[in-house]
Amino acid sequence: MFIDEAVVCVRGGDGGHGCVSFRREKFVPRGGPDGGDGGSGGNVVLLADPSVDTLRTFATRHHLIAKNGRPGQGKNKTGACAADLVMPIPVGTLIYDADTGLLLRDLDQPGARVCVAKGGSGGRGNKHFASSTNRAPREAERGQPGEERDLRLELKLLADVGLVGFPNAGKSTLISRISHAHPRIASYPFTTRYPCLGIVEVGNYRRLVVADIPGLIEGAHDGHGLGIEFLRHIERTRVLLHVLDAAGLDGVAPGRAYEMLRGELTQYGHALPDRPHVIAANKIDLPDARDAIAGLRDELSVEIFPISAVTGEGIAPLLAALARLVDQARDAADEAPPPPPPA
Repeated sequence: MFIDEAVVCVRGGDGGHGCVSFRREKFVPRGGPDGGDGGSGGNVVLLADPSVDTLRTFATRHHLIAKNGRPGQGKNKTGACAADLVMPIPVGTLIYDADTGLLLRDLDQPGARVCVAKGGSGGRGNKHFASSTNRAPREAERGQPGEERDLRLELKLLADVGLVGFPNAGKSTLISRISHAHPRIASYPFTTRYPCLGIVEVGNYRRLVVADIPGLIEGAHDGHGLGIEFLRHIERTRVLLHVLDAAGLDGVAPGRAYEMLRGELTQYGHALPDRPHVIAANKIDLPDARDAIAGLRDELSVEIFPISAVTGEGIAPLLAALARLVDQARDAADEAPPPPPPA
């Protein structure tokens, strides 16, 4: 099951209590206080792990609670500090405070981590309260409670190329052809119900990560269909690939389908309309499909690649063009100035 949103309560461990103790040793009268400090509670840490691809863990686990620190002991023994609770989550997860809606961290890099709930500090033992006027203090501090908060986790997949198209345009067939992904494929609309990632080999030991989302329909920006729910998963893609049905089996001409797709992306925003993109005119193995491509090239100024996801025809030039655009987008991102620090 693909889960890309979750709400979880996190709580750091409580600190251990300080100890009230006095030195008891033969031939050492009035040994004085020797109560040790309590140990610190564990922190709750979220770690971006590339091996995790969904928030499925939080479908059944709604609380992350770190262990408490151990109390102090006599003979100036400090209680053991609790280990941190480290929870792996997918790379590309945004962490929000569920109460205020404030974005706390965007874990968009593998290995990135953030402490979302600090453990409480341990209390001081009675040895800290000894003074010239209070030689035998019988007081110690209690451990501090750990932080507690509710978080909302939102996953945005990280990919180089995002596939966009109408239902039954052949996106799932294409990603299954160019990668080892196995999305659901059938002859009826909306067979893709969840985003799917595929790793594509493009030669010279290079790979592209391709994301396929459920098909869009007209009015998707208003909540129609399934695609709008998952459009956020291509917000981070460097290049968009518009997959069109060149045969027009869905009753919509390829040129009209392209205009509708661009309109939905414009309505959605988030800089998707400005993303570099190319067109894959799919299903050229069907009758009259090749004739439609000539008119499509006259109508549009975007680079068009006639392909057949079923037979594999035209796939190699398409992948080469995508690799080139991804490299250009990466170079542009490296040359861009860093964003200003938050106020």
